[in-house]
Amino acid sequence: MLADSYGRLATDLRVSLTDRCNLRCTYCMPPEGLEWLPKPDLLTDDELLRLIGIGVTRLGITEVRFTGGEPLLRRGLPGLVAGTTALAPRPRTALTTNGIGLARMAPALAEAGLDRVNVSLDTLDPEVFETLARRRRLDDVLDGLAGAARAGLTPVKVNTVLMRDINDAEAAGLLRYCVERGYELRFIEQMPLDAQHGWRRDNMITAEEILGRLEAEFTLEPADGDTRGSAPAELFHVRGVRFPNGEPATVGVIGSVTRPFCGACDRVRLTADGQIRNCLFAREESDLRSLLRGGATDDEIAERWIAAVSAKLPGHGINDPSFLQPSRPMSAIGG
Repeated sequence: MLADSYGRLATDLRVSLTDRCNLRCTYCMPPEGLEWLPKPDLLTDDELLRLIGIGVTRLGITEVRFTGGEPLLRRGLPGLVAGTTALAPRPRTALTTNGIGLARMAPALAEAGLDRVNVSLDTLDPEVFETLARRRRLDDVLDGLAGAARAGLTPVKVNTVLMRDINDAEAAGLLRYCVERGYELRFIEQMPLDAQHGWRRDNMITAEEILGRLEAEFTLEPADGDTRGSAPAELFHVRGVRFPNGEPATVGVIGSVTRPFCGACDRVRLTADGQIRNCLFAREESDLRSLLRGGATDDEIAERWIAAVSAKLPGHGINDPSFLQPSRPMSAIGG
């Protein structure tokens, strides 16, 4: 099992398929984009499936989430999903995406066995979308959400980052939009993972502020009880509001900075170039690609993976005065 010295087990594997993206969101990368990883550095489909297989069959991984960059840009994505869902025991599978191209891809992903999707949606205003993402693609994202729902990739979850004086007034409107369509909305505090290293705590919309904006129009009631476990989102029922299927409407808030959940974290990350990261904010990585390409056995790869997770720190350290951002931005790490 992938255990660390603080008693946590890593059972949720985040697999980055590419560092490339077709948006240029202000909280992630500069307008000109980044220097992408050279293609020879990227893991092949066979290499990815071998590592995922080791994680699932030998190391206790029970959930695999495909991320990026933008994972829909990875050719052969349905085959990677199918290869993962064919493993025994079968892991749960998910995809985190910006939604561009999802309407077209959703049926093939569902047929391959993908269980559900998380789609980034920060605004319902086309002009604000262009300001944030530097592209006019809002309609494509909304079409992607609807396409995922039609394909049965449910519950469709929506991830939203609120930016001060840009889209922070849209919190209630986004919740209404999502509830009406049966999407589960999650607000996420902006984290210090931008390529420009421009994150500032005083610019971040905190979990408390997010809840305040929602409670100006809705009555929220805690929905977690004692069942939150390792889930990053604090869930709230929206009193008097129901999803189209009749279930009570919920909304989540992920306070990664001000309400960290490191003590229950069960995640481990595999980058597109074959590095294991035991924390989103880790400053060190463990190289599995060199082992793969050097003829290592599955046992040898598993041993290095176990060692990488065992060295995990107790928390991300964002609130420590000595905190330093990871050298890689979010697009190169994977969500």
